[in-house]
Amino acid sequence: MDLKGKFSELKKRGEGGLIVYVTGGDPDPELTPSIVEAAVEGGADIIEIGIPFSDPIADGPTIQASSVRALRAGVTPKMVVEMAGEVKEQLNVPVILLSYYNPIFRMGVERFFELAEANGVDGVIVPDLPFEEAGEYRKFAKAHGVDTIFLAAPSTPSERLKRIIEFTSGFLYLVSVFGVTGVRERVQRLTIETVSRVKRFTENVIPLAVGFGLSKPEHVRLVLECGADAAIVGSAFIKIIEGAKEVLMKVEEYARKLKEATRNVNRMRGVPRAGASQY
Repeated sequence: MDLKGKFSELKKRGEGGLIVYVTGGDPDPELTPSIVEAAVEGGADIIEIGIPFSDPIADGPTIQASSVRALRAGVTPKMVVEMAGEVKEQLNVPVILLSYYNPIFRMGVERFFELAEANGVDGVIVPDLPFEEAGEYRKFAKAHGVDTIFLAAPSTPSERLKRIIEFTSGFLYLVSVFGVTGVRERVQRLTIETVSRVKRFTENVIPLAVGFGLSKPEHVRLVLECGADAAIVGSAFIKIIEGAKEVLMKVEEYARKLKEATRNVNRMRGVPRAGASQY
């Protein structure tokens, strides 16, 4: 199943999507497919696998540490793309990759997308590649049937947001806060206001997925209520994985708790209700 099919299925079921992020090869390359399977068993709708990189500027300490562990284990970009292929072969879920541009450039953009297509990758996110500089990248992605997922932030002006939406496919990744990835105790009011604002541009155009800082079922439900089509959770899963004990069972249980929050969502429009306890 591809991203378009998954979001269509979720809409028919009246659910929001749960996107689970894991770093490829953390803590062990052989364990990643099993971790992904546990997340899917728990309810993950889409899997995002990160290609470890030595300078992940958009990531906080938790995901940075996972990249270090994976790199020490000898993980390469090619290995991660092949992990995605193993997941696609075993599980009927969309699989997307997150990579900084340097590993793609070093492999060769065309070669990267040839390998991505051969392994059934549905989409790729490159946090440090603005759409203005992505002409060649988008050309090869399109030629190989891979969605190009671009990011927007709370500070993105409306005119630029419109342009990003023109160039993105699969879904728009909305960075919900200023700063880097990482677990946060509360969803900021800025996040809720940003989701509500951006949804006005993505409605009936492209699915909207929100990430950075989401870690609890109530976080997931709140961003979905405010108009997001999916919630992305990463650092909270990495913290479970780095514990290294009963990893698979804990990943499945955590995914199940988060997925439950995506069901029977009462979507709101405009400014969120005053005094919501999550702020």
